[in-house]
Amino acid sequence: MVTGLWGRVEQQDFRSRIRGTLLGAALGDALGAPLAGLPLDAIRAAHGPDGLTAPAVAHGRLGRVTAATQLTLFTVDGLIRAHVRRDTGVWHPPTDVHRAYRRWAATQHDWGPDERRKDNGWLAQEEWLYARRDPDRACLTGFGDDVLATLDRPKNPTARGAAAAARSAPFGLLVGWEPALVLQLTVECAAQSHGHPTAHLSAGALAVIVHGLTRGDSLDAAVQRTLGLLGARPGHQPITDALQRAMSAVTRGAPGPDAVEALSPGKAAPDAAPAAPAAGDASDALAVAVYCALVAEDVAHGLRLAVNHGGDSVAAGALCGALLGALHGETALPPAWLAELEGRATLLELCDDFALEMTQGPTLHSPSAASPGWLARYPRG
Repeated sequence: MVTGLWGRVEQQDFRSRIRGTLLGAALGDALGAPLAGLPLDAIRAAHGPDGLTAPAVAHGRLGRVTAATQLTLFTVDGLIRAHVRRDTGVWHPPTDVHRAYRRWAATQHDWGPDERRKDNGWLAQEEWLYARRDPDRACLTGFGDDVLATLDRPKNPTARGAAAAARSAPFGLLVGWEPALVLQLTVECAAQSHGHPTAHLSAGALAVIVHGLTRGDSLDAAVQRTLGLLGARPGHQPITDALQRAMSAVTRGAPGPDAVEALSPGKAAPDAAPAAPAAGDASDALAVAVYCALVAEDVAHGLRLAVNHGGDSVAAGALCGALLGALHGETALPPAWLAELEGRATLLELCDDFALEMTQGPTLHSPSAASPGWLARYPRG
């Protein structure tokens, strides 16, 4: 790992990209939620030839997010706690992220926050998170116990859906890490629920691309660097092919739903529950997200493209939103959509906490200085 010197301008840009990434992912998630499980012809029948062009009602109201955003929040929580725990001499981020996912799992069966749990911190006290929003079956089973998987012995080794990728953008915000380490950490954490290489390497690819964008690379350059890192990984070919398909599709005519549909055939993933929406594997969602981010005229245009197809609209929207948010920052996000977004205050608070931890961590917790409030928010236990 490398640690840079943070000036005021650098900190402000970093915070904007963090907010852009996480809010953008949530916007894409919420935009795709009403389309989950619908083929393209059904989307057009319901919303017109251009498909869904603005947020619509899902889960009972406008702007509601799914389990993809819930898990993304807990990913950030786990990464912050990993950095806080370094003061104790313990440094194993996969353990801290897995514990965070276990806290998410509790929200899927508890009625509300359990105040007897001393390790909850503040995020698990947010009552709005205690709602089931189409959680992926592999996530529920993967986080159903305290066993920490490894790449040699992953959880759900046949699971190749995009749910792990949809929660993995925060790993790309570890800008002080080398890209190869970001890839390694992301795939280790993705394998806690999605053991197939197509799933966990898609998650890793997404994180490395976000990492490059957050550090100021163009999207094309970030994808090319990711392709170079993937080449040494067993099982990389479906993800490499997906990224190359996305890059090639940019030159094949005007962007539109038909071009996106060609990148995402919408076949059911093996880990999808019987009642879950149809979805392609993770590489399909990644291809759609990268293509839509490459051709987007603005964030709203890119997200509309990303969700209007017969594949995994939620994951593709979340991934594309993360890419566009990391590339352009929070001020590029459509304000009218943000105004309706569920959990926006929680997202913003967590974004700013992450920025504080990454840039000012030693002043918040160290052997010589500690903020009791910070350690209450992010317990070391």
